Amino acid sequence: MLLIWKKPSPSFALFWRPFRVYWAGTLPARIGEWADFIVLNWAVLQLSRSPLDLGVLHACRLLPIFLFSWLGGVLADRLPRRRVLAASLLGMAASTLAIAWLLHEAFSFVWLLAAVLVRSVFMAVETAARNAYIAHLVPSAALSSAISLHTAALHIGKIAGPAAAGWWLASMDGIPLLVVYSAMLVIAALAVSFLKEGGPHQPAARSAGSDKGEAIRYIKGTPLIQALLALSIIPMMFGFAYSAITPLLVEALSEGGAGDFALLLSVSSVGALLGTIWLSFRPVEAVGKWLIVSLLAFSLSLLLWIVSFEHKWLCLAAMALAGLTGQLYRTLCRLAVQLTVPDRLRGRIMSIALMDRGFIPLGTLLLTAVAEYAGVKTAGYAMGGLCLLCVLIFWRRKELWNISTGGRTWND
Repeated sequence: MLLIWKKPSPSFALFWRPFRVYWAGTLPARIGEWADFIVLNWAVLQLSRSPLDLGVLHACRLLPIFLFSWLGGVLADRLPRRRVLAASLLGMAASTLAIAWLLHEAFSFVWLLAAVLVRSVFMAVETAARNAYIAHLVPSAALSSAISLHTAALHIGKIAGPAAAGWWLASMDGIPLLVVYSAMLVIAALAVSFLKEGGPHQPAARSAGSDKGEAIRYIKGTPLIQALLALSIIPMMFGFAYSAITPLLVEALSEGGAGDFALLLSVSSVGALLGTIWLSFRPVEAVGKWLIVSLLAFSLSLLLWIVSFEHKWLCLAAMALAGLTGQLYRTLCRLAVQLTVPDRLRGRIMSIALMDRGFIPLGTLLLTAVAEYAGVKTAGYAMGGLCLLCVLIFWRRKELWNISTGGRTWND
């Protein structure tokens, strides 16, 4: 039988050249981002030997996402999105070079934190501009495919980046990897610069303050949205701090090195990628039910991970399960918010919901403080236990269980 090549469907995002250029140009930067994450974490741990310093580093890396995401959204709405995206990528590249230079010259920890903080401001703007710009690269029929492929690229980066960094750090200094990441960011900015603006830009008619005020008033008057945001924030604050706890556990419990740290993060990303693929092809109607169940499974998998840390294969399996269930929980939580809010407020409410990553530094600081004074394993149990407590608090909220797509899938 002859194999006949079928032309890709127009509903497949890679069918469209602008998205192909964007995806191919930015994928290396996604890989470099996670290689950079491993290098920085391991460098700080080796320099200071303090879990609390690691928590402060994570706070400087993620806090600007909470503080500046709304500003990034305003810039993306008021200025040409392609230019905002390219400029923020170049800002990230310059600040990454500064971080590499500070590490090479062995400057004080405070200067390193300042450089990470500046880069994270550019990163917050880049995230908002990127999410707004993707819709300009494909027609509406291919938008769900574009979002799925974009998410897949993030997870590919989270798999390949730590693996590359772990292999490199096993025998060489990590600073050259930061220089390579900076070059990848420049390539991504050039790829974006070659694209068209993607349609006429309509500046917002109202001030950012009035827009935000209306969204906050709606949240205050809607208990279900309050519950969904709390269900988003609390597990993100504590459960997703596992990336900061991992190097401490590796060093304290298994006497491992950077390669073991990178392997665990890569395995969790494989699980998350499987979760993304599963949601891309399987219709999910009972969103509320699966949201609660996935958060319960995520909490239990974190506890299993801590219990089994000294048993390699069980530990890796628990880490993969945490990645898969954590991805299901995050995606379904955001879908539940989209299904609940009115269309006129959807963008603003979602921009607030997307700030949930900004709460990770607070959880990281608390958990690393526990690790400093009560031991790393105690911090790990607190991480999983607090997520489990969140499940128990919201378990009997019937309105959460009743959230449904009404026959639509998450990427309709």
